[in-house]
Amino acid sequence: MGHAMEWLGLHFITELPESGQVILNCIHDPFLVLLAYLVACAGSFATLDMAERVAHAENAASRRLWRWVGAGCLAGGIWAMHFIGMLAFQAPVNVHYLLPITLVSLLIALLTSWLAMHTLSRPALNFWQCLKASIWIGLGIATMHYVGMSALRSQAVVYYQPTMFALSILVAIAASLAALLLASYLRNGVGMFHQLLKYGASLVLGTGIISMHFTGMAAFNLVLPSGSLLTQPGENNHLQLGLTVAVMTLLIIGSCISAALADKKLQHKEHDLQRVNSLLSQLDQARMSLQQVAHFDPLTNLTNRRGFNQLFAEKLIEKTHAGGMLAVLFLDIDHFKRINDSLGHDAGDELLKVLASHIKGSVRSHEDVVARFGGDEFCMLINLNDREEARHMAQRIMQKMKEPIELAGRRMVMTTSIGISLFPDDGKTCDELLKNADLALYQSKGSGRNGLNFFSANLKARATLELQLEEELRNALREDTGLMLYYQPIYDLKTGEVSKLEALIRWQHPVHGFLAPDRFIPIAEANGLITELDNWVLRKACIDLAELSHQGCEALKIAVNCSPLSLAREELAGQIEQALRSTGVAPQRLELEVTENALMGNIADTLVQLRQIRALGVSLSIDDFGTGYSSLAYLKRLPLNTLKIDRSFIQDIPKSTQDMEIVQAIIAMAHTLHLEVVTEGVETFEQYQFLECHGCDFVQGYLLSRPVPLVELLPVLNEINQRKHTYTLTSLSLVHGTSALM
Repeated sequence: MGHAMEWLGLHFITELPESGQVILNCIHDPFLVLLAYLVACAGSFATLDMAERVAHAENAASRRLWRWVGAGCLAGGIWAMHFIGMLAFQAPVNVHYLLPITLVSLLIALLTSWLAMHTLSRPALNFWQCLKASIWIGLGIATMHYVGMSALRSQAVVYYQPTMFALSILVAIAASLAALLLASYLRNGVGMFHQLLKYGASLVLGTGIISMHFTGMAAFNLVLPSGSLLTQPGENNHLQLGLTVAVMTLLIIGSCISAALADKKLQHKEHDLQRVNSLLSQLDQARMSLQQVAHFDPLTNLTNRRGFNQLFAEKLIEKTHAGGMLAVLFLDIDHFKRINDSLGHDAGDELLKVLASHIKGSVRSHEDVVARFGGDEFCMLINLNDREEARHMAQRIMQKMKEPIELAGRRMVMTTSIGISLFPDDGKTCDELLKNADLALYQSKGSGRNGLNFFSANLKARATLELQLEEELRNALREDTGLMLYYQPIYDLKTGEVSKLEALIRWQHPVHGFLAPDRFIPIAEANGLITELDNWVLRKACIDLAELSHQGCEALKIAVNCSPLSLAREELAGQIEQALRSTGVAPQRLELEVTENALMGNIADTLVQLRQIRALGVSLSIDDFGTGYSSLAYLKRLPLNTLKIDRSFIQDIPKSTQDMEIVQAIIAMAHTLHLEVVTEGVETFEQYQFLECHGCDFVQGYLLSRPVPLVELLPVLNEINQRKHTYTLTSLSLVHGTSALM
């Protein structure tokens, strides 16, 4: 032999052998080579898959498990490829392998694969880390290969070519580096393209692994020593063994890949489940938040109406079964609107918070419920032993309210009106008790506020009657039945004739009979019917005025009352114009009577409205003068024609000197402002003489005539006008009497 050397137990040859030694010509079975390549690709794919599982595993135990599974797949793939590759090796000499050494090579493959998986399990890998690890892994694979080769036994001696030997190690390192870089890149991807990349990378890595093996085999030579007889190889079962190893390896690798896939799906399901749980948790929190919003008032943090009703229903069930009393206290802050109007809504909200804490601080225990129903309405539900406890609670709240409150730089004291209903005396249901407490509250507000009232049966009867009257009044207006106008003459002291009529509404109710205005006007005002009612009166008065014109009374004027709520409406001037145009009545024959409180309510808007009405040619009269709070400064600016002195100033004349002086002063003041004066409620001749003596322009009252319907009007007018010269007013008074109702 030429130059031979031995290193680490391996024989290297650098030159051709001398005569007498034969280098055996060896070949490989192509089918088994292809099978080895397939196993190498399967092992590579499994390694990439396991690297991905390690990267996505959520706990240390799971990462450790998949690291070992990946190491097993890689080791199995490399070692099975090597084993099948060796079985593919065919030499013209009898060859066999030592099993212990073959198993040692498997152990080396496993350790090397574990090192590869350990490297891949790092969160982030840079190139230099990959290079360093690939050197160790490549050396490990080469070691496995050459240890496996050393298990070969035959007549021939094994020699290696140093160049090819070194090249095989470099190929092993390069394949390892490619595997680490590809696995590191592919472990975080998703989708179809990522999967195709993984398949492609598996083929590349399989090529790298088998290249290393066959580079090592290219360095491998079998040399038959001189003088040896060539023993022909016997029958072998390499093909069958190779197929068995391949199938077993592929089955194991396939099972691992299936397990990884199943684990991936399971993890996705767990993620989905966690997401669902998270969403359920969020929904639960949202539901609790909504429940908080649904059952609590955001401003005062007290229970709201919905929450109160729920608690109320529970309490009623409890008290119905166990017995006992409950009180419902309805509270309304007196004149709260003035705070919002003057200081603004922010100040109003701050005040409500303070008042809510006052009310909350008045309750005795956590069992008592305090709720805010909205605006300045509060409601309380308290447990009772007797009726007086509810009174004491209400008085305690009213007392607490009297504590001064600092707000917007002011010290103010608020008061409250309270209505109380009791279970079981005043009702058995939530609705009934709340409604009855509200009726009692309405009574407290009607009695001057800053007070308390218990519900009583007559309150309910009155409320029921008012509700019924409201419904019937709507029907009367809609169907134009039952309502009628009565007219009271207004006598002109200068001409000695009736020059005006005041239109006064009456209602012929089918059950309650003849109703005066004071019985149904407040109901109309409280329920939004007053503007419709005023409009009905206006239209009817114009129709009647047109009828009077046909009967020869072309000079008569009619005075129509206008409520404060109607005066506040911009449409009023348009409605007056429409009523006049549709009936053909001259505007100068219509006079609108407005109370002084209505005039002074919103003086700027009122002035605009009155000027529009005056522009039509309609006269304006200030009614019930002296009962409100007129300002003379404003009074002189208003486009008025007439001032009507209220009956309260005339009824005690001539007995009351003070009233006589007031009436004289009003007449003098009105004439100074160029206003004509009407005095209503004139019932005696003495009153008439006094007013005539002091310059009053017109008188109206029972002395002349009671209010009469249109059909009875003409005879009354004729009688008054004819008696001007033929009868004294004293006899006129006796004829018409003072017993007629207004």
